[in-house]
Amino acid sequence: MTRNAAMTRETKETKIDIRLQLEGSGQSEIHTGIGFFDHMLTLLAFHAKIDLFVTAQGDLEVCDHHLIEDTGIVLGELFQQALGDKRGIARYGSARVPMDETLCSVDLDFSGRSYLVCNCSLKREMIGSFSCEMLPEFLRAFADHARLTLHVNVLYGENDHHKVEAVFKALGRALREAIRIVDDTLPSTKGVLE
Repeated sequence: MTRNAAMTRETKETKIDIRLQLEGSGQSEIHTGIGFFDHMLTLLAFHAKIDLFVTAQGDLEVCDHHLIEDTGIVLGELFQQALGDKRGIARYGSARVPMDETLCSVDLDFSGRSYLVCNCSLKREMIGSFSCEMLPEFLRAFADHARLTLHVNVLYGENDHHKVEAVFKALGRALREAIRIVDDTLPSTKGVLE
């Protein structure tokens, strides 16, 4: 079984082109114009063991908001497409990742209902050209469009770079657990996940 999806989304503010393969090896090629965001998406792909190819252009002269949010929208929609009716998947995923002094926990459910809880206190305004306020915005866009219940908790830490990196690594590992095929049944007593 090969579960993949591709999409180009173009607005007056951004053009996002993403290809996704869930049965991957963690390969990625990411070009968004925001170096730290490229690094985070590379980590996500590696730890999820998905293949991810992203080319994103946007009005970075305004700020990074539109490009990062729209990337989350497209990535979420591609997960939704690639998973189909979600038959056979584990559905739930959890990961706890330390990054030096930081500890992050991510728990998620491909429930068909989008919800985000994000507890990550950041002190800096920017990490490179990535606005720290965009972390929950990206996660919300991704969860909304993947129709995913997502709980992100940075339990403690001091360094904002470490906190955000731990979030993306833990998210990748939780996704890897949730999307794996475990049998051929739909993982819901309701008989549908939507």
